[in-house]
Amino acid sequence: MSLVSITNTDQTKGKRLKANKRRETLLKVALEVFSKKGYENTSMEEIAELAGVTKPIVYQHFDSKKSLYVELSDSVSNNLINAIKVATHNCDSPKDQVEQGFKAYFNFVALHASAFKLLFSRNATVDTELNSSVKNVEKTIARVLAPLIDVDISESHRYILASAIIGMAEGALRYWVASEEFKLVESAEETIREKLLFEHSTKLAENVSELAWRGLRGIKPGINSSVV
Repeated sequence: MSLVSITNTDQTKGKRLKANKRRETLLKVALEVFSKKGYENTSMEEIAELAGVTKPIVYQHFDSKKSLYVELSDSVSNNLINAIKVATHNCDSPKDQVEQGFKAYFNFVALHASAFKLLFSRNATVDTELNSSVKNVEKTIARVLAPLIDVDISESHRYILASAIIGMAEGALRYWVASEEFKLVESAEETIREKLLFEHSTKLAENVSELAWRGLRGIKPGINSSVV
């Protein structure tokens, strides 16, 4: 799954193709740098140097570091959201929908750890615009989970509980991505790395989704919240 979508359809013009390839390279480099160093500690000069271009060329594609970060975050969040929507679209039961949604989420993170680190970085949360992509992801997943809480409670309370489950999943992923186990799997030979990451993330997703589902089934009716 590509994290950078090139929408230009005129692939016959050499100059245009070259510009698109350069932009894609800049986005890939920026993803790695932002995910490792955070927004505040990343400079456009560093991105330009690692991409093998001059800083003015970076500014030909992106008006500012902020616009680059926002575009990259939006691209990542849209890919993650689409993966979850596709996985949960034709499920046979609410339980299956929860499990498939978690699998899509965890598999995405396993194969795109840098994207996860970028999206859920705590470095940029003080800026509403920089934080909008992760909020969009959280809201989208909450909208999927909330209707599955089939208990006599208010809609707002149902949404709050769904948000709590998302926090649980994010916490599990943060711990796993930072663990020695994850680093060991990531360092495996290229021929088996993706297979191992997929297997580990799928198993973790199954365990977390089972925990979430049992929690959902244990919610008692009669408690209503007016908090939105």
